[in-house]
Amino acid sequence: MNSYETAYIKTPLGIAKIVGDQEGISEVSVLEERLPVTENPSQVLLECIRQLNEYFSGERKVFTIKLNPAGTAFQKKVWMELLSIPYGKTSTYMEQTLKLGDSKAIRAVAAANGKNPIWIIIPCHRVIGKNGSLTGYAGGLWRKKWLLEHESPTRQTSLF
Repeated sequence: MNSYETAYIKTPLGIAKIVGDQEGISEVSVLEERLPVTENPSQVLLECIRQLNEYFSGERKVFTIKLNPAGTAFQKKVWMELLSIPYGKTSTYMEQTLKLGDSKAIRAVAAANGKNPIWIIIPCHRVIGKNGSLTGYAGGLWRKKWLLEHESPTRQTSLF
């Protein structure tokens, strides 16, 4: 059995914790506390760190790392559906529920979104309320707003 490796990196939204092993990344989370960044991350986590840094610098829109989140079969199905929401786009909880085939499962879908263990890469931040509201977000609504603005195709850039 592989042992999990952990690294901490600085992001514009706080310190991110990355956990994974040879089977893939199992957790990316943003922390409220300030922990020191990992000086020499393990080889297993380097590609994830590189891709997250590229995302934050605006150079990456699609992640290509192997994921291995722990969850129920239903949660994994919901998280896989989240991966289909393209960069710069949003979806609603109801749209996600309908794609999964059961309009009555909206609360279960929303709960599974809330338990997503892989921040940003599995893009639960791209799911909004049907009225366009940001709704709940485990990392805080200010982070969700930042991420959606970061991915916005109409993002303002400085001319000077």
